[in-house]
Amino acid sequence: MKRLLSSITDGKGFDILLVAFPLGYLFLMSGLPLLYNVLMSFQEVDMFSRGSFWRPFVGLKNYRDLFAMPETLPILYNTGIFVVASIAGQFLLGFGLALFFWTNFPGATWLRGLFLVSWVMPGLVVGAIWNWILSGDFGVLNFLLRETGIIDGNIFWRSDPDFSLWAVIIANIWLGMAFNMILLSVGLSAIPKDLYEAAELDGANAFQRFWTITLPMMRSTIGAIISLGLIFTLQQFDLFAAITSGGPNNSSNVTQYWAWDLSFRQYDFAKGATISVIMIIFVMFASVVYVRSTRHEVRG
Repeated sequence: MKRLLSSITDGKGFDILLVAFPLGYLFLMSGLPLLYNVLMSFQEVDMFSRGSFWRPFVGLKNYRDLFAMPETLPILYNTGIFVVASIAGQFLLGFGLALFFWTNFPGATWLRGLFLVSWVMPGLVVGAIWNWILSGDFGVLNFLLRETGIIDGNIFWRSDPDFSLWAVIIANIWLGMAFNMILLSVGLSAIPKDLYEAAELDGANAFQRFWTITLPMMRSTIGAIISLGLIFTLQQFDLFAAITSGGPNNSSNVTQYWAWDLSFRQYDFAKGATISVIMIIFVMFASVVYVRSTRHEVRG
């Protein structure tokens, strides 16, 4: 014990001590619940056995029963559309804003800061705001679309099965657009100006400079943003709870909201845990992409 204490006080074991505490905290607060969730996906869990740790082991029965349910494939399809459309919209709009503010015109700094309001707002607050914007009777979005001649009558975004999922997608794009803009702005500022000056002297136009310099130099940043966007989008729950509640008739339901609905509304904890395990696989894939995208970063 004396040798252990001396190793900490003289600095040799201090770095290990610093790492041990956060790792222990993560294991207790995140690791154990994650393992418990995986265990529940292989057990038979109901309201009567919820308080017990040792429950009947059913193997892959929960997974087979889940994919045998008629709503599983439509909900997985909705999740795919939600993830792809949200990431694409957030990235394209965020990249456009990053390029716009990259010109560094007067007032660009404070104007860019205003876009961060969407990112710091809680998801339920964003959902409440977009509830008003997407209202079929008095919503601002319908008003703008009517005035521009795009639509003739009102669209009931939240209650129409053809538009309910897109209502949440629009809100989620607005929510994550500022995050993409900030990270892409950091990536753009790291590109040396000399490259653009040399390319311009060689006669390259704006599109050629963007295609041959900007995109290749930001490859790691783009990979990190897309992988983080996948993680954040798969975790998105508040907007569905605030705007559509997965309806009507599961037309806007996705896996993350369905897992909560099965567990805490229908009390089918085993299937809710099963959906969570499937989502964990996709999140782990995104995490691997993120680590590989940032492994070439130089840290001082």
